[in-house]
Amino acid sequence: MAEVKMPSGHIDQPVIEDNRDGTVSIKYDPREEGVHELYVKYNGEHVQGSPYKFHVDSISSGYVTAYGPGLTAGVSGEPSQFTISTKGAGAGGLSMAVEGPSKAEITCHDNKDGTVAVSFLPTAPGEYKVSVRFGEKHIKGSPFTAKVTGEGRKRNQISVGSCSEVTLPGKVNDDDIRSLNASIQAPSGLEEPCFLKRLPSGNIGISFTPREAGQHVVSVKKMGVHIQNSPFNITVQEQEVGDAKKVKVSGTALKEGKTHGENTFSVDTRNAGYGGLSLSIEGPSKAEIQCADSKDGVLAISYKPTEPGYYIVNLKFADHHVEGSPFTVKVSGEGSNRQREKIQRQRDPAPLTEVGTNCKLTFKMPGITSFDLAATVTSPGGVSEDAEIQEVVDGLYSVHFVPKELGVHTVSVKYREIHIPGSPFQFTVGPLRDSGAHLVKAGGAGLERGEAGRFNEFNVWTREAGAGQLAISLEGPSKAEIDFKDRKDGSCDVSYKVDEPGEYRIGLKFNEQHIPDSPFKVYISPAVGDAHLLEVAQFPDNAQVDKPTQFYIRLNGAKGSLDGRIVSPSGKTDDCFIQNIDGDQYSIRFMPRENGVHNINVKFNGVHIPASPLRIKVGKDDADPAAVHAHGPGLGAVKTGAKTDLIINTCNAGAGILAVTMDGPSRVSMDCTEVEEGYKVRYTPLAPGFYYMSVKYNGGHIVGSPFKIEATGPNLAEIGAQETSSVTVETVQKVSKAAAKQGPALPVFKSDATKVTSKGMGLKKAYLNKHNQFTVHAGDAGNNILYVGIYGPKGPCDEVQLKHKGKNNYECWYVIRDRGEYIVIVKWGDDHIPGSPYKVEV
Repeated sequence: MAEVKMPSGHIDQPVIEDNRDGTVSIKYDPREEGVHELYVKYNGEHVQGSPYKFHVDSISSGYVTAYGPGLTAGVSGEPSQFTISTKGAGAGGLSMAVEGPSKAEITCHDNKDGTVAVSFLPTAPGEYKVSVRFGEKHIKGSPFTAKVTGEGRKRNQISVGSCSEVTLPGKVNDDDIRSLNASIQAPSGLEEPCFLKRLPSGNIGISFTPREAGQHVVSVKKMGVHIQNSPFNITVQEQEVGDAKKVKVSGTALKEGKTHGENTFSVDTRNAGYGGLSLSIEGPSKAEIQCADSKDGVLAISYKPTEPGYYIVNLKFADHHVEGSPFTVKVSGEGSNRQREKIQRQRDPAPLTEVGTNCKLTFKMPGITSFDLAATVTSPGGVSEDAEIQEVVDGLYSVHFVPKELGVHTVSVKYREIHIPGSPFQFTVGPLRDSGAHLVKAGGAGLERGEAGRFNEFNVWTREAGAGQLAISLEGPSKAEIDFKDRKDGSCDVSYKVDEPGEYRIGLKFNEQHIPDSPFKVYISPAVGDAHLLEVAQFPDNAQVDKPTQFYIRLNGAKGSLDGRIVSPSGKTDDCFIQNIDGDQYSIRFMPRENGVHNINVKFNGVHIPASPLRIKVGKDDADPAAVHAHGPGLGAVKTGAKTDLIINTCNAGAGILAVTMDGPSRVSMDCTEVEEGYKVRYTPLAPGFYYMSVKYNGGHIVGSPFKIEATGPNLAEIGAQETSSVTVETVQKVSKAAAKQGPALPVFKSDATKVTSKGMGLKKAYLNKHNQFTVHAGDAGNNILYVGIYGPKGPCDEVQLKHKGKNNYECWYVIRDRGEYIVIVKWGDDHIPGSPYKVEV
């Protein structure tokens, strides 16, 4: 169906004609002047690009007008076209400009009949402003807004560093370089972290990218204090400063290329000083990039795309584009015949939760026993409590808890002591603090592996991201059928079915932006066949490093070959030793070499058995992403060119691998050093805009990751494609100093002692050798500990008993053996309740 909304707001019906070739024509005779909107729907859903806007003019000849689809909509990577009519408009210069998310090349062709055909090539989705001027003045309707939709462009990037290395003057005799951190300040005041390294001479030097000439100041600190002789002065010469204009690029591969082959060009940075070279290429496929350094300092770079189309190559040196970048490359040749399927669903905001209401988080995990699931909730104040898990229907579980305070809670859900995919979750009680794609989470078996010919499932949680459009796409060797079930609580269940095995990519976008870790690579195995008959027996709960561990597999009559491999947390794979014990029973033995969660892939005739990959904890793996917290100025509003930092607190989180990645408009120099309570990450952003910092501990996002950070200030680098910087450290176990002294950390209580009430004879008068009783009601006074003490002429009284009756109501009685005046003290936490201390006559 189609309808036109006129500028007056009236709705009009255009004529739809079937062209009998799979297309339809829509014809409309306008009656008003101005901007109209055309809605085109199929089966009740807008088609791509709908509603379309068009401008109706009632101007006689002698004026310049423009019309055509390219003024309202387009698809990234495909030329957008429109026509300008200058009939009878006389002489005057015609000028055009296109502004938007990507540099769009404009080409014009004079049709010699008073019209000009214009085409431009947008290479990224988003809004473009198309300006058409005649004789310096905008024509009517200009600037036009064109909405360009994108079939997610695939991006790959690689960085080759070349840093200046300088020996620090004076002697640095610190043995342990790891406990030092260094930063360098340029003459303009720009301060960045730099890296210390032991040079072949045995001295300590620094390596950094010089951005300006002149005297620089290097500070080297240990635990925040300058070491001896620091700060050091070093001088940078003009010819050492990286200069992108002096980089020479040659080769035809930056104009055109072929699919499925290496397209090579060379980059000569010999006369351009020191600087890192970064290359990103984006287009219809993720092109593989190779970089070979020849002896004479000229790099040979090649890329291998698998789909034809237009690709954008960003080539930067020392954070500035080299001449001609970004390059537009036309790639021709055969595609890989990959099929794409996409569905979109509008997500409504989840109902608001308040303190004291029942909150729930649901997830689907088929084929497990709820007996092995456990959940905990940590409040913003740091109090952790166990939460209840209920099975709603077969395989669908919900975690229930009643929050006692507003703010961001952390919900950890573990299966056999290992976080389920997606956990730890962020759960905001009260109004959401932020929204956007970076707060969407996804997880489940269907994002790790799948099987052809049946539905594979995973969960998507959009609750924290607010309202928006969720788009799910699947691309691979065959067409996919995608199904979507909304659970109406900010989470949904996605299932997909494909017919052919192979590698697929699942893209999840929220409001046109990829969610963290999207696109997901999933290997779809052939239909299981006999593999589903296999059973696992006596699978151990945990294992130790360098100790052989085994479990058993029963074939139950299946015929074929069994194969097992173990994958360690660092990604190393090792074969398992398989032995036939008797008939249908086999033992699988493996020897883990490191601590952490290992995956054991058990395949039968090349296909995963239903329980595979089996996950096992090796050693005392207490590296828990849910126990890691980040705080500091570097997570808030930051300034370009200014060094900032944040602390990642790993106390109580065990030892693990900490990986910090920054995605944003520029690369950042980033380093990570050990401090008392964990690790300090320092970085300097160079370009304004939004950066997303993801912090992962043993492969799992910590709470709040990825963090959205806004940088403001002048632009110190050229903005190209999104750039990624990262740093990884193997952490050592940390214990907070406070905890070491005082034992367990006390929870943070929020309470108000003035709201506690008490009553009973035992607060006024007491009798010898009898139970003297009173009650205390603290139901409205928040959470805390009730302390009762009774003191008399000869010291404390003999017996005091407290009983909690539920909902913070307490019953207390005491026995006194001596006459005299007694004091009854009742405290809620550290504060006396109203009336305390009480004076009691015995």
